[in-house]
Amino acid sequence: MLYFQMVIMAGTVMLAYYFEYTDTFSVHIQGFFCHDDTYTKPYPGPDEASAIPPVLLYSLVAGVPPVMIIVGEVAVFLLQSASKEFGNREKAIITGDCCYINPLVRRTVRFLGVYAFGLFATDIFVNAGQVVTGNLAPHFLTVCKPNYTALGCHHEPVQFINSEEACTGNIDAITKARKTFPSKEAALSVYAAVYLAMYITCTVKTTGTRLAKPLLCLGLMCLAFLTGINRVAEYRNHWSDVVAGFIIGTAVGVFLVACVVHNFKGRHTVNENLPTGSMTDMSLITQSRMESPLGKLSAIQNHVFAEVT
Repeated sequence: MLYFQMVIMAGTVMLAYYFEYTDTFSVHIQGFFCHDDTYTKPYPGPDEASAIPPVLLYSLVAGVPPVMIIVGEVAVFLLQSASKEFGNREKAIITGDCCYINPLVRRTVRFLGVYAFGLFATDIFVNAGQVVTGNLAPHFLTVCKPNYTALGCHHEPVQFINSEEACTGNIDAITKARKTFPSKEAALSVYAAVYLAMYITCTVKTTGTRLAKPLLCLGLMCLAFLTGINRVAEYRNHWSDVVAGFIIGTAVGVFLVACVVHNFKGRHTVNENLPTGSMTDMSLITQSRMESPLGKLSAIQNHVFAEVT
């Protein structure tokens, strides 16, 4: 099962790589009308010139949640190790009874692995949407620089242009301006915020955090929301792009937390939580309660004999 999960993770990473850094999937060429005011906003420059550059965003998304999860798991483990119920916690058994994984390592790897998988899955969903739709950025015509005279827009201002050769600007900037729906920055930021907020809400159970947990969670969501607003304010995305990114990131985060890691709760089974002696006693009790076929036949014969007499 572990190897199967590793294969799925490797496939997800490879698919995200092909979407992000190769031309395997070509972007849909979406047309536009001549002098359409929706796409004539000023060019804000490359993403590196943004108020929230990709390096900063990706560093926060890839670094902050894992660090906080590791700190939280270490704190919970230390608190549990000081309690009397430390010996009854769950253990992951590998290769029979010879090897055990520490509960701290098991939970941390599980939560971080699911988070990493969701991060790549969100990136795949976003890239697939951008490639399929080819939605134009608000500054598309500014970087496209179409030759309106050659296209005949002066004679027919409402003419619809659907030709790939209509643009005369920088090819890389044009390709980037065709990949805006949904917004990747909005999706990744809200996914990280939702996953981390739900982790804090479900894991931190200490007293005195009635207002601290909502404050921290709402702060994370506010940062993700500001990321989307910044994309719209800089004319890099439409509102529809940002809202779609928020929906994708939230859906992936909630699904993984609720259905995969089960709200960050450990899996407890009877065999793991009971000592060896208790397991033996339980098996003996279960076996003693099993009724043999001869016993059933004897009971039926006694019942028939009672009715006859």
